[in-house]
Amino acid sequence: MKAIQIAAALLLAATTTFAADVIKRGAPVSSSKPVALTTVLASPRTYTKDPVVVEGVIEKSCTAQGCWMELAPAEGKKTVRVTFQDEKFFIPLTAKGMAARAEGVTKIHTLSKAEADHLAGEGATLKRNEDGTADEVSFIATGVELTRK
Repeated sequence: MKAIQIAAALLLAATTTFAADVIKRGAPVSSSKPVALTTVLASPRTYTKDPVVVEGVIEKSCTAQGCWMELAPAEGKKTVRVTFQDEKFFIPLTAKGMAARAEGVTKIHTLSKAEADHLAGEGATLKRNEDGTADEVSFIATGVELTRK
């Protein structure tokens, strides 16, 4: 009987450990086949209405509270800044380097100088215009799943 209890405890611990490897935030991410992040970045206007699933690696994230992440198709590649719909959820401050699966839509907009300054202060990579504003393609996620690589 004691051997069964020990085996059950070990199984529970192993299951809990493996389950903890995926961090889920926001709405559940659908099981839809992902659209390549490079495809989304190449034609972002195509993905502004209907949600899609993208996957990549987190190159950077907000250093203050985890309210955004920069997602790349692979380490060192071009990133897109991912924000979380209506700031309903945040990611861990230690998320850099994690694999991410996110569901949402793209947004094409211009950040004011104040917004760009704020994001730059949190570590975001922005291409600034002469007046300090920044034109940005971002991804608004309704849910994310993060996994340690």
